[in-house]
Amino acid sequence: MPARKLYFETVRVGDELPALAKSPVDRVQLARYAGASGDFNPVHVDELYARSIGMPSVYAPGMLVMGFLGQLVSDWARGAQLRKYTVKFVKIVWPGDTVVCKGRVTDRWGENGRYFAEIDLWAENQKGELVMKGSATIQMFYSLEDETRQRSGQPPIMVDVPRESLLTAVPEPAPAPQTVAAAADKKPAPARPATPAAKKPSAKAAGTKKK
Repeated sequence: MPARKLYFETVRVGDELPALAKSPVDRVQLARYAGASGDFNPVHVDELYARSIGMPSVYAPGMLVMGFLGQLVSDWARGAQLRKYTVKFVKIVWPGDTVVCKGRVTDRWGENGRYFAEIDLWAENQKGELVMKGSATIQMFYSLEDETRQRSGQPPIMVDVPRESLLTAVPEPAPAPQTVAAAADKKPAPARPATPAAKKPSAKAAGTKKK
């Protein structure tokens, strides 16, 4: 049975990706990741060093959690091409933490025979705290028929799909009509003439008494 593939015609804005729960992070995994990536920063593998710089223990590299989110996308979007992938590190992941990766389709559009979807991504620990957030853009065939046509050298199926998005800006409310009218009719008050200062008696006059 062929592996399931994701096609544009089945994707809808608001669709949620099946959550991916990883096994608790442990020190063996951190050591294996260091060997696979070539990143031997001691803060991730050397407990004594981590404590010497004020950390409670070693902690997971951010790129490891980024890989977890990437797995979420690749497992869900089989047959699609990853066009963009960005993340932002939010909170440290410690040994013993369980990372749960989640995602949601936020945008969908198609033009000139190319079809795309944008996905919001985030990862939480076992406490529900956000540890990473990001986004990905994928490109898909419109349908199985579209894939078959293109792989046989025929032109793609052309369907113009306007962009659909969850991120719709909320317009600012217009001022109430009476407020606008009142502001237009209101005229600035005329300037009041300055009141002349009272003259003080001279020192000579003040010191003279009439006999």
